[in-house]
Amino acid sequence: MLKLIYYVPESHLEVTKQAIFSAGAGGIGNYEHCAWQVLGTGQFKPTKNAQPFIGELNVLEQIPEWRVETIVDEVYAKKVSDALKASHPYEEPAFEFIQIIEIE
Repeated sequence: MLKLIYYVPESHLEVTKQAIFSAGAGGIGNYEHCAWQVLGTGQFKPTKNAQPFIGELNVLEQIPEWRVETIVDEVYAKKVSDALKASHPYEEPAFEFIQIIEIE
């Protein structure tokens, strides 16, 4: 089992969640579309050939972004990753998968 964590502006929060849920993320037992989210501040500075969705080249940006966490079965990881990238407005979306060790 994996935990997916990603960051997204509010304009695409629901779009990205629906995309990853449709690809197989967010299932826990008899529940689906499970996620945890919190608002924070993201920081980035687009350089050279960047085509930023938000901001300008060579200008440091600090913007409100949502951190979203959800569970992904390893068999769906590639499909979920592709869905996130396709639905996310950034050309380089920040996300990670963390392996969860299940202890019985």
